Amino acid sequence: MQPKATEQQVQHVCQLVKDMGLTDHVIHGTELTVVAVIGEDRRKDQGRLEQAPGVDRVMRVLAPYKLAARESRQERSIVRLSEQCTFGGKDISIIAGPCSVESEEQIMQTARMVKEAGAHALRGGAFKPRTNPYAFQGMGEDGLKLLAAARAETGLAVVTEVVTPDDVELVSKYADCLQIGTRNAQNYKLLEAVGAQSKPVLYKRGMSMTIDEYLQATEYILAGGNNNVVLCERGIRTFEDHTRNTLSLSAVPELHHRTHLPVVIDPSHGTGHARLVPAMARAAVAAGCDGLAIEVHPDPEHALTDGAQSVTPAVLAEMIASVRRVAEAVDRRCGEPVTLAV
Repeated sequence: MQPKATEQQVQHVCQLVKDMGLTDHVIHGTELTVVAVIGEDRRKDQGRLEQAPGVDRVMRVLAPYKLAARESRQERSIVRLSEQCTFGGKDISIIAGPCSVESEEQIMQTARMVKEAGAHALRGGAFKPRTNPYAFQGMGEDGLKLLAAARAETGLAVVTEVVTPDDVELVSKYADCLQIGTRNAQNYKLLEAVGAQSKPVLYKRGMSMTIDEYLQATEYILAGGNNNVVLCERGIRTFEDHTRNTLSLSAVPELHHRTHLPVVIDPSHGTGHARLVPAMARAAVAAGCDGLAIEVHPDPEHALTDGAQSVTPAVLAEMIASVRRVAEAVDRRCGEPVTLAV
């Protein structure tokens, strides 16, 4: 739409789209409004839309992912979890915390420590989909309550995983951001469910998904009306065995080339070894990522899940200090530590 297009003109275009048997999706940017037109029939007459008042131009988006495509939005999307935790701008935000919420003492201690180290959001799984059915599956709603208590004390935004469509409403009640894990990356009913609510979504790439498949799946969330999506590269499955997964750092510039959505890197799952996490975190920032997701545990040797890839709070503090230096070198900045509003 033209920069000065009125809301009435936007709605008129939306009605024309519906009259053509297609679906409209309005994207409001800081300077421009875009009406994404979704549908399979390419034989529709786009001249009807070009002549509508307020329309600047009509262009075809050839990628199978329409709403995620860079062409659908001129400026990069910025997703805000809290006042001090945003993704997609100049700042690089850090999400840190344990793989699983294990107890009140564990999660509260970790939250205090990661905040002191300079993190901006707290991660922790209350529901844990596991490969082994006998492994620890999480504390459920009790874990969500502990995460909310940690947020109340520290001011850190809470990121936690949702594993079924039925749990979306429950998790949304406690979390600031809903995570879709790699095992559910192509659970389309779950993607539709998180797309139908307004909380931001941290969407992890499936361990065997191509970039194209990943962005097409992202479309399920966006098409539901939720534009607050943060993509997360967490490593893919390859023949390599010296790491848990193969962390594809080239995914960062490639995703930025294809989509307007912010990109976070998870070097913990991407490597599976705590000793490799700081170096890969620095490399990810140099590659242009918008944030990092780091697994942190005060006692990794006794962690119920993913202890081998969890760094200690002391290592996290050292890592964030070095990440800040890398960020400055590439004209970015690692946001200031969270302060609790009084």
